[in-house]
Amino acid sequence: MGRLAACSLLIVALGFCQNYSGPRPPKPDLPYLVHADNLVPTEVNEARQQTRGKQTIYTVPGAASPARTPVPEPIFLLLSEKILPETLELYRLEVKGGNRQIVFPERVKDQPRPLRLVVQRLDEKLYKLEVSERFGLENGAYALTPKGSNQVFCFDVY
Repeated sequence: MGRLAACSLLIVALGFCQNYSGPRPPKPDLPYLVHADNLVPTEVNEARQQTRGKQTIYTVPGAASPARTPVPEPIFLLLSEKILPETLELYRLEVKGGNRQIVFPERVKDQPRPLRLVVQRLDEKLYKLEVSERFGLENGAYALTPKGSNQVFCFDVY
């Protein structure tokens, strides 16, 4: 019984030691959409922040992102140097007046909640981020953003 347990632990340990052999992002700190063996860079932008009354609005120029995916549960690869993958949050953006935006009311309970992401370390500094929403993402505009930052990595689901 002891040998069986030791062999099982060894097999599990060897499985964790294997290096990731799939595609690798060419640039660090930029999430890439995974399309089979192809990596599609997300659109890098800075959300413009403005306060109107009791709400804060973050706006990204343009009605659509050039980074697009047909996959309702997209997977991203991130080669992390400065951005910690655990700090990334995913939000749906609303298209309004030819721009993409998200509104945060003053009351915390009324604020939009980030969508669920599962972060998995694949290799040293290489991470996989998977959308983990029950029914996937609806068609529309989305942004990954490091918590507390106006930097956004946009993409569209179609």
